[in-house]
Amino acid sequence: MSKEMEWDERFNIGVASIDKAHRKLFLIVHKLIHLSNDENNGQWACAEGIKYFKSYAIEHFADEEAYMKSIGYQGYEIHKRLHDDMRFKTLPALEKDLKKTDYSQESMQHFIGICLGWLTAHIIIEDRAIAGLITNKWKKDYTGEDTTILENALSVTIQEIFKLQTEIVSEHYSGENFGRSMIIRLTYLATDHTQVQIYMALEESLVLRAVSAVLNIPLNKMDHLVMAAGKELAVRIAEQVSLHCQLPLQYQLQDSHFMTSEQFRQAFYAGAFDYSLLFNTGCGYFAFVVDV
Repeated sequence: MSKEMEWDERFNIGVASIDKAHRKLFLIVHKLIHLSNDENNGQWACAEGIKYFKSYAIEHFADEEAYMKSIGYQGYEIHKRLHDDMRFKTLPALEKDLKKTDYSQESMQHFIGICLGWLTAHIIIEDRAIAGLITNKWKKDYTGEDTTILENALSVTIQEIFKLQTEIVSEHYSGENFGRSMIIRLTYLATDHTQVQIYMALEESLVLRAVSAVLNIPLNKMDHLVMAAGKELAVRIAEQVSLHCQLPLQYQLQDSHFMTSEQFRQAFYAGAFDYSLLFNTGCGYFAFVVDV
């Protein structure tokens, strides 16, 4: 293993076969980073590397699930759903984006950033729980009818505000970095003092497109004007989603502020969220996270 790919001992869970597989997955991702930065490798090399990552990841998921069953791990069902979300939603959506854009630099960054971020968060937060090193994060899996209602409300809202169609990338988004983004936290307070926090991460390309359309002038830089307009868009998105979900209007916006990508990532490490969705709009990625 190269010096650049020096292994971080934090990722060891103490199960030899799983630790070995994790090392190999990280090594494949690092090779993909080199391929994506080398213009001489071309589309074929990137496509083969991604195909290999997907094949090995799916094989590893099956092995890890078998191990969890063998030790009677109580968090098996939720853990398997996290694997299934990656296996059946995230990877196919990322592959579709790659093929649609002919393996553009942006789509490669989406693939690598999300896969690398997912691996990091999943191993530290979920896999270490298998070995009893930490407590399982997902105490309850909210996928089901409520999530479908929220997904539909967000899709309609994005269509209304951005005039774009959405595709779900993940129902268990864990703060993966999908590129340069504007991140906002909205805090709502109810009359009974119940608090709800909504986090939104909008890729800069999506924000610039939306603000450009509103002002009817082309914009290519995230300045103070664009950031302020983007924050207002985030508030409008939250309001429209509430209307489409037919939620009671007892919640009032108490606070809104920008977050750095590191603050956003730390928020995921600090606790579990009730709903955490990631979408591709075709003009940028968009994450919507709710903490009730």
